[in-house]
Amino acid sequence: MELATFGAGCFWCVEAVFDRINGVKSVKSGYSGGELSNPTYEQVCSGTTKHAEVLQIAYDEAVVSFAKLLEVFFRVHNPTTLNRQSNDVGTQYRSVVFYHNVHQKDLTTSAISALDEDKVYDAAIVTEVSPLTKFWPAEDMHSNYFAKNPEQSYCAMVVRPKVEKFEKVFASLLK
Repeated sequence: MELATFGAGCFWCVEAVFDRINGVKSVKSGYSGGELSNPTYEQVCSGTTKHAEVLQIAYDEAVVSFAKLLEVFFRVHNPTTLNRQSNDVGTQYRSVVFYHNVHQKDLTTSAISALDEDKVYDAAIVTEVSPLTKFWPAEDMHSNYFAKNPEQSYCAMVVRPKVEKFEKVFASLLK
């Protein structure tokens, strides 16, 4: 089992996407990149801890590659907005790949270069690429949030459309 750690805005939005990918064994919401040990959701949301909301994805490389996970990552959020995803604003919502090894770092920086060179987005990609130093799991209430709360207004207005778009674009990856 391999691990990937991505920050793509609110973890509720992207957890529901990555959890649907064949070869992904688990998706855990949490926090990385900050200075405080064992932060809480409230502390991270304050914007003072320097943590990002992230997902730690356990996946089978024989079924789905890190490169394919990166492709999904760059399609399900806007990697050109600094510290912002839609209405979610703050450093905790930054676009970031916390790599686990040099291979992941190299694939990520190459993907960013190729996307920028091909002008896939109207602006340059601002995704942070940093080594993973520590992953702090989020509180249990954040796990499978969309699955548990599909009618909650944020889920209905923000998460559901993102999941539906993913399912159309990446139908071949679905479990």
